[in-house]
Amino acid sequence: APLQHEKKKKSPTPAVNTVSSSAINACLEAAKKFRSPIMVQFSRGGGQFIAGKEADNTNDAACIAGCVAGALMVHQTAKLYGVPVVLHTDHCQKSWLPWFDGLLEANEKHYAIHGEPLFSSHMLDLSEEPLEENIAICKKYLERMAKVDLLLEMELGVTGGEEDGVDNTDVDNSLLYTQPEEVYEVYKALSSVEGGMFTIAAAFGNVHGVYAPGNVKLTPEILHNSQAYIKEQEGLDDDKPVFFVFHGGSGSSREDIRYAIEAGTIKMNIDTDTQWSYWDGIRAYEAEFHDYLQGQIGNPEGETKPNKKYYDPRMPMRRAEEFTVKRLGEAMEDLNSAGKV
Repeated sequence: APLQHEKKKKSPTPAVNTVSSSAINACLEAAKKFRSPIMVQFSRGGGQFIAGKEADNTNDAACIAGCVAGALMVHQTAKLYGVPVVLHTDHCQKSWLPWFDGLLEANEKHYAIHGEPLFSSHMLDLSEEPLEENIAICKKYLERMAKVDLLLEMELGVTGGEEDGVDNTDVDNSLLYTQPEEVYEVYKALSSVEGGMFTIAAAFGNVHGVYAPGNVKLTPEILHNSQAYIKEQEGLDDDKPVFFVFHGGSGSSREDIRYAIEAGTIKMNIDTDTQWSYWDGIRAYEAEFHDYLQGQIGNPEGETKPNKKYYDPRMPMRRAEEFTVKRLGEAMEDLNSAGKV
């Protein structure tokens, strides 16, 4: 139902990769301030960072534990903000399936106790595999996920650029653009799963990161064409039978974003821009209080004046949160999600 609402109201949810409790707080604060739903998501590497880079990561144990810990935090704190929050994990390629399996086990345990999954959804990115294998593995997992009310996000085509250790900067350009026939194959297979909920990250020139104007050519027409093709093939009344997601949203123009929304996009990923906003807040804080951050004692007010209140980690981190909240507010305006809660 929430997906249908987002598609009908043309107000996708912004999805933000988080690597700390501070980043999570910025997402929840932005959602409250701008009255928008928010999707808090974790990557495999982000999960490991939350658990600690020196934590034992045998069989992806730290990657799993960090994501689970982040999700548990959101369960505890989101209720204090009074906004709808979706919990999601990002790209999972074939070699990372042990991480995915561990997350599903955590969901199944949580469901057995609470009657709901720990997360809302997970992404499988098998776009580097042959289409038939991609679909078969996704269908197998969706059958399992449907039993605990989990949504599956799958990817077709390749998102360019580099993110979280996956480098697609030199990928064959044709792989950046999905064909309607491929989307239909996915739609047929996954729609056959009883109780299955799924979204499709169909590549339309998307690139992770922010690049100079003109270097990225988005073609959201691919999404529109896919919807029309499936409607025709299936003889459906619905003009937009597929739920699409928009990867590589950072740096995209409002025009491209709005056109993708018209095609039935219900989620847009924002990672690079919020990484920058978080850092930019820290940078601005250091610039403002530079002379108070050169030692524990001594500043422009006197050689014996203490600087503890300036180098308290909460101070620059709070500024980072404020800058990120501002950037997310802009994204929520772009996506028409602001004011919807």
